[in-house]
Amino acid sequence: MDKAAARRDRLRAMRTAAAEAGEDSPPPAAKPAAPEEPQLRFRNYNVHDKKNIAHSTVEAAQPPKFEEPRVDPEMLPSLDADADLLVNVAPKKPNWDLRRDVAKKLEKLERRTQRAIVQLLQQEQRAVMEQDVGQAD
Repeated sequence: MDKAAARRDRLRAMRTAAAEAGEDSPPPAAKPAAPEEPQLRFRNYNVHDKKNIAHSTVEAAQPPKFEEPRVDPEMLPSLDADADLLVNVAPKKPNWDLRRDVAKKLEKLERRTQRAIVQLLQQEQRAVMEQDVGQAD
């Protein structure tokens, strides 16, 4: 109960202080009267009947002018540097180290494969030539 009574006393003191301050100061200025007819602003609508409606139109928003960035050719790095940049920026695949380690062995196998293909083609040509010679006799 003491808390409620103390709070009540504080509120009374604040009310009296506000009332005394209000008597000394001039009354607040009244709000200006609204115009008799409200002024309409059409943003997304063009009025066809302009005689009956007092209105103002809001101009369409103009986007800011964009200028293309200018690039000095002297400031551009060489093509080799561009290639290096792209390699460094792009993330590597998870198996890039395996491919690097196996690259030499793959080159060797590729050469052997090419030699084997050439040998097979030569054997086929010999077989065809022997058949032609056998038929010609």
